[in-house]
Amino acid sequence: MKWLLVAVLTAFTISSAVTQSHILRGSPVNSLCADLVDPAGYSCTEHTIQTKDGYILALQRVASPAQNLTLQYGPPVLLQHGLFMAGDVWFLDSTKESLGFVLADYGFDVWVGNVRGTRYSYGHVTLSETDKEFWDWSWQDLAMYDLAEMVQYMYSVANSKIFLVGHSQGTIMSFAALTQPRVSEMVEAAALLCPISYLDHVTAPLVERMVFMHLDQMVVALGLHQINFRSGTLVKLVDSLCEGHMDCTDFLSSITGKNCCFNASRIEYYLDYEPHPSSVKNLRHLFQMIRKGSFAQYDYGFLKNILTYGTSKPPEFELGLIPASLPMWMGYGGSDLLADVIDVERTLAELPSRPELLYLENYGHIDFVLSTSAKEDVYKHMIQFFRAREKSSSW
Repeated sequence: MKWLLVAVLTAFTISSAVTQSHILRGSPVNSLCADLVDPAGYSCTEHTIQTKDGYILALQRVASPAQNLTLQYGPPVLLQHGLFMAGDVWFLDSTKESLGFVLADYGFDVWVGNVRGTRYSYGHVTLSETDKEFWDWSWQDLAMYDLAEMVQYMYSVANSKIFLVGHSQGTIMSFAALTQPRVSEMVEAAALLCPISYLDHVTAPLVERMVFMHLDQMVVALGLHQINFRSGTLVKLVDSLCEGHMDCTDFLSSITGKNCCFNASRIEYYLDYEPHPSSVKNLRHLFQMIRKGSFAQYDYGFLKNILTYGTSKPPEFELGLIPASLPMWMGYGGSDLLADVIDVERTLAELPSRPELLYLENYGHIDFVLSTSAKEDVYKHMIQFFRAREKSSSW
């Protein structure tokens, strides 16, 4: 039972009779290129960038075998993963099913982002991961620093605007970052899977219970600053939320909604790579979004808000600041209990543009990255959207 609960907070993992020791053991940490891309016959190069607040991040650049022969790159596209994931999530299925490989096969210049705290981006110029200060960040920092630096680096290397793809937390980061002109002016178009800027209509029963029980405060009380589901302490804590209170055996549905189309036979393989660590502050920020129904910066409380922001309440991220001229495409599902349809509709109402939409009634939160039929159901539509944008670009 406990190995199942490790994954409850990840919004990624999927059920199987895998043992707890399988979760708690170490994971591949060589490099994303060496672990997943090179063995598939694709070209992959590792890049390192430094954020303005000192974090060392890994980026990977992926090309198909055909591109490698021509030595030519197509339109640059950045893949930004979700919560408790890293860039490996885009390559966990076959080359015909994984978005990272699919985009490369279609001639795109694929770049893979890995935010701070993940096993591929576990560094800082002065801090160690054992330092409390290393984990003093939330998704607003991932947007303002990590994503902004990735986009800037890609823009400089490719010498052109980029396409941006985000999933789940990657869309939260994207929405926040795109309100900043310094970022949006470098983005040609954005495609967002399970788009989230508001979370107050989350109906996933286990998430609702974690928010109600103030799991974020429990973790703080334990003196933890990192959320790492390969540690026994967090396994036990999450286990306690279920036992005697609710049935967590079908935990994936209880936290994301029913997923229709992932390959359950690959669960043990997925768990070799996911989940990745994140920060307690990040979890608290997400819970604030659920409790307050806002898309705002981190709420420190009255006094620290005054010191940090100059106001008693944290400033909102205004979706209206995203340029109306920026083309956007969104894919969302009727079975997704995290990116709820009501919240997606609120996001759409506040955007100054009219994004192209793909709604799949049977798709859940995980299907958009791990469905065995996502290439046909989702990715071909995204690629068509990008191809239409190429006509007005320099590629």
